[in-house]
Amino acid sequence: MAKFVTIGERIHCISPAIRRAMAERDPEPILKRAKEQLDAGATYLDVNIGPAENDGEDLMKWAVQLIQSNFDNVPLALDTANKKAIEAGISVYNRSKGKPIVNSADAGGRIENIDLAAANDAIVIALCSAEGIAADNDERMMHCQNMLERGMMLGMEPTDLWFDPLFLVVKGMQDKQMEVLEAIKMFSDMGLNSTGGLSNNSNGMPKHIRPIMDSALVAMCMMQGLTSAIVNPCDLRLMETIKSCDVFKNNTLYADSYLEI
Repeated sequence: MAKFVTIGERIHCISPAIRRAMAERDPEPILKRAKEQLDAGATYLDVNIGPAENDGEDLMKWAVQLIQSNFDNVPLALDTANKKAIEAGISVYNRSKGKPIVNSADAGGRIENIDLAAANDAIVIALCSAEGIAADNDERMMHCQNMLERGMMLGMEPTDLWFDPLFLVVKGMQDKQMEVLEAIKMFSDMGLNSTGGLSNNSNGMPKHIRPIMDSALVAMCMMQGLTSAIVNPCDLRLMETIKSCDVFKNNTLYADSYLEI
């Protein structure tokens, strides 16, 4: 992976408008959010339907087909705790612009999502945790190794496991931030891809501070080797920072118009 991959986070059932649109199968709010994120430069779109225990399979199929048919088969991350819903989404997914992403596995109760990804030639986000946040990088890397070995035994390419160190809230966990950066460097040194919910770090901060903190963090993470992040692509400061870091990392050829690309 060269150019940084942004996964747009805004099609999420936690939003009342999106939750209602999913329940009523109303396409307009979902298409509006999809367009906003793609216009802002998102590479993938995350489609989070929540637990969706009752109608998850039908809902994920509907959402995948809706978004891909309207936006030239944009690649998607399928985000739900319902494994059958992920499989249903993959069954109607068009791969012409990229493999589906399974969001997500971990080294504990969700490790079988690696098996699901392997069986369906998909990418999987692999959280370096088991039954809680890892205590330190020794534990993170143990989980990373266990998930990597499982995926490879099932025939996956190492680059199809995107390892997530778990971004931690700065308010209350400020002393843990450098460990996250060090973990990203460790993944990079192993030739592995990495990702994560970047905006978790600024949870609880005032709205005017969050874009500043998120932009500072993504720059630091990209220079440690982070290859992807789940972000709000409508945050202009953040996207400008990512594009600028891609220039410094020689992933994008500089031109005076690089922010418009």
